[in-house]
Parts: sequence; C-alpha cells; structure tokens
Amino acid sequence: MTLPDVMSGVCLTGHGGPEMLERREDIPVPEPGPGEVLVKVLAAGVNNTDINTRVGWYSAEVTGATGETGEGVEAGGWSGALDFPLIQGGDLCGRVVAAGPGVESPAIGRRVTCPINQPRPTADNPVGFVALGSEYNGAFAQYCLLQARDLHDVSQAPLSDTEIAAIPCNFGTAAGLLHRAGVESGAEVLVTGASGGVGLAAVQLAAQTGARVTGLAAPHKAAAVREAGAATVWRRDATLPADTFHAVIDLVAGPAWPGLIDALRPGGHYAVSGAIAGPIVQADLRRIYLRDITLHGCTYQPPKVFAALIAMVNAGRIRPRIARTYPLSMIEQAQADFQAKDTAGKLVLLPWDAADNEEGKQ
Repeated sequence: MTLPDVMSGVCLTGHGGPEMLERREDIPVPEPGPGEVLVKVLAAGVNNTDINTRVGWYSAEVTGATGETGEGVEAGGWSGALDFPLIQGGDLCGRVVAAGPGVESPAIGRRVTCPINQPRPTADNPVGFVALGSEYNGAFAQYCLLQARDLHDVSQAPLSDTEIAAIPCNFGTAAGLLHRAGVESGAEVLVTGASGGVGLAAVQLAAQTGARVTGLAAPHKAAAVREAGAATVWRRDATLPADTFHAVIDLVAGPAWPGLIDALRPGGHYAVSGAIAGPIVQADLRRIYLRDITLHGCTYQPPKVFAALIAMVNAGRIRPRIARTYPLSMIEQAQADFQAKDTAGKLVLLPWDAADNEEGKQ
C-alpha cells in the first residue's frame, strides 16, 4: 500500500476554547519505527478527556466544573505541560497499514483499538502511563502512530467502527472503576452521571456481573440508563439513602459528594474517575475512617482489565450506545454538543464526510 506524504487532521495549538483547534492538510504522515505501527483512523470518539486537555482543566489552577477554561495555564495536561501543536483523540478505531521493524502482530489489515492510557510503569511510579492524544499524537487525523504492544485486535468483533471507537475511554474507564471497587454479583452499586458515556458503560458492565445498579441521571435520559441495565434510576438531585450501597462509581463529584460517602455501607468502596460538577469537595473524614470506607482514584486500568474488556467486545457481549456521528471537520460542534449533555450515549468523529460514506463500514 502506498501511503501519502501528508494527511489532514486537527491540531491543538494551545490551551483555550475551540479556536485553539486548527484544521490542517499538511501534517506529515509518520513512519513507524521499531515496535511501532501506523494505523489508518476509521473513527474517533469524543470525550471529556480531550475537552479537559484542550481547556487546561487538569491544571491545579482550575477549580471549577469540567470544561471550565484555564486560559494561560501551562501545566494543563494529565501529567503537566504539553507540547504543542498536538493531535488529540484518545478514542481510536483504526486499521493497521504499515509496521516498523520487529513487529509481527497485529498484522497489516487488522482492525485495532487501544486503551486511552498506555501503561509505562517505572520504579518510582508503578501505575505510570502516557495518554493517547495527550503525551503523544492521537486519533483526530487520518493516520496515527502507535506502539504495537498497546494494540488489541477487534477485527472479528460484531461492532461497527463507530461502536469500537466508543470502547476505549468509556468502557475502559468503567471497567477500571468496577475492578478497583471490587464489584461482583449481588452488589448494590450506585453510578453517578449514569447517562454519560462512562456512566452507561459502568451500568452495562456492572449489570453483567450480576450487580444491582442504581443510576443517577436527568429524567429524560432515564430510559437509556434502564436500557443499559440499571434496576433503578433516580434524579441527579435525589436525596440518597444512607448505608445502602457496596460501591459508588462517581463521575460527577462537586457539592453532592458528602452524600455519596454517606450512601455507602460500612466497608464500602468509592471509586472516582471524573468531576463533572467540580473537583473540589468537602469531606467529613469521620464518615470515612469510622465506617472503613475505601477511596479509589481511577485513571489507569491494568492491562489485564482492558484485555478482558476486549474479549467481551470480540464475543459480542457489550454494545455501546451511539448518540450521533460527525465528520472530523465538525469537531467544534461535536465538542459543543458533548458539553451540552443533551443526549445519552457516545458522540463519534469520522475522518471523512459522514454523508458520503456508509457508517460503520468495516
């Protein structure tokens, strides 16, 4: 296969609003080196991670709700300052089109995906990682350069390209949250932000383990949460019963946080991987240590957790809910719609004009 010298894509030029996203047609197509593969992007999901990175929300200087712009911040990425220009896009479905020296798998032509957080442990940080679309270029372009060891083959999965692109961030994060919280059959589980991408994934995966799931969501999204497997759906501002849940899977945080801790049974587990309503919370530590509550901060998931998730994907045991697709050229609109939170399910970008291509083409 003859590859072009340049490709189209969207580059982030600095922290700020959507004006920091620059469409380019002259991005050099990278050449894979040892252990690397070049992937043609088939679909790329929209998620909080890319928006939060763009606006610099990960900086300690920013204390408001998700999406608040930290213009002028320097250390606005997952692990500090970023190198600009940067191609974002942490949710990938692609096809291998070239391989560097020493790569035997995945073979050219295979459809692949990967976790958004690639494990890079060190002696000082055993859970170290780099993030696709943050520490290195991601999927908001025609091609993406990846380490072969990070890829998972989904060629036989009974899901469209669009659906595969909804797996890494949403289902990978959800699987990590449930793993850390020790959710198992018979558990009572509360999921906040249950109508969002990660929330719906957490509901679906927890229900499949045999847990009884209660989701918090806006009334007009409750049907989607029940469809994902929730036994009960409450309003986001509902007063939560005390000492009820074995695990709370939290993606919201904010002012309601103390109620989430109180809702746990003694010995319960609180797992968090988002702070849509705000990252600064107030705690009564007595409600935590006197009741033996365990807190889990969850960003990185062990490779075995993501591998087990992909086995479920390939077996057709899970299916993400797709709300809408957009051509990559409409990334600003896609991110604005994502932040509006008006629909339940995943928004996905396609690196071609969606009107001229068959959605989910394999």
